[in-house]
Amino acid sequence: MPLKPHITSHRKPRRSSGPVRVLRAGVAGGALATLVATASPASAADAESPAEATAELPVLPFADSDIALPEPAKAAGVRVQEGVEALEQSALRTAVRAEADEAGAAALKAATEKHEAAVAREAARKEAAERAAEARASRTATRTDLGTTAATGSAATVISFLEAQVGKAYVMGGTGPSAYDCSGLTQAAFRTIGVSLPRTAAEQSTAGTQIPVSQVRAGDLVFWGGVGSAYHVAVYIGGGQYLDAANPSKGVVIQQMSYYMPTSAVRVL
Repeated sequence: MPLKPHITSHRKPRRSSGPVRVLRAGVAGGALATLVATASPASAADAESPAEATAELPVLPFADSDIALPEPAKAAGVRVQEGVEALEQSALRTAVRAEADEAGAAALKAATEKHEAAVAREAARKEAAERAAEARASRTATRTDLGTTAATGSAATVISFLEAQVGKAYVMGGTGPSAYDCSGLTQAAFRTIGVSLPRTAAEQSTAGTQIPVSQVRAGDLVFWGGVGSAYHVAVYIGGGQYLDAANPSKGVVIQQMSYYMPTSAVRVL
């Protein structure tokens, strides 16, 4: 036995100064993990050994991970997840507000257009009512003026002849005594007092003195159509009425001036 027996040292072996690989997985998918692996300095063969080679582990979500992470890491992951959810909620609220604003603008535009259309319709209705009222007032004034006139002298003779023809037939080109057309009747009536009228309504509308329809008196001729181109003629007999050979269905009749207002008038007497 040697004098100094070998005594096993109790000092810990010096740690290897070989490289230390630290794999740090970032925060992704709601998980945070830190993995540390060391490589043995024993030999090149040992360093390349598959059993001791460092492998990168997958990052697992907090809920399914078996790795016990420090509380600060867990808290950080929770905050990140809450931030993501807050951003998603904010984006959703923004989209909803934008959609609501667009729908509100469309509804406001439709309501405005509807209101404007209603205002326009009401204005048109009022204008039409005012025009109708003016027309009625004009007709009333005309009837009042016409009603104040009465036939005298030669006009009374003409009207008396015309009233005797009421009920006779209307025949185109008829000049009496059993049937008349409109100008044939007026021509025959004025012939009884020695006044010779042209044959047609258009020609008769240029005879005598032109007067406004509102100023006619008994015995005046009234026309429908322009001066020189009238297509119908009658004799005003007073009281807002005229007498004419109207058409084949009516024959010779007395009618209200307001029923079919003439457009021009001529005073012959």
